[in-house]
Amino acid sequence: MALPNAYGQYNNSKILTASPAELTLMLYEGAIKFCNIAISAVEHKDIEKAHENIRKTERIIDYFRQTLDMKYEVAEDFERVYAYLSQRLVEANVKKDKEILEEVNGHLRSMRDTWKEVMKKSKE
Repeated sequence: MALPNAYGQYNNSKILTASPAELTLMLYEGAIKFCNIAISAVEHKDIEKAHENIRKTERIIDYFRQTLDMKYEVAEDFERVYAYLSQRLVEANVKKDKEILEEVNGHLRSMRDTWKEVMKKSKE
């Protein structure tokens, strides 16, 4: 039983020592993971699991929206994208629609990949 505890401690220290940019990347990764789980749950007709993971994805998107710094022009663009993703997630949850979830996941992957490029360029 020590192994799960060690894994939890590793994950906790990884979060505590991460930079803001790394935390943002982790949040994108988490949203993608939860969206993937929701897609699988919809495919398997596991309504409760789909709902739970769509809500987790929504909470991450909500966090991104709440933490936008609106003094930057680009924040308005992100707000529009996040608002769209939020609306689509609500729709996907109501309908348990796999195609909508796949669309959202595609946007999340694109945003994550762009964020990785930004991180890479800022290190150069």
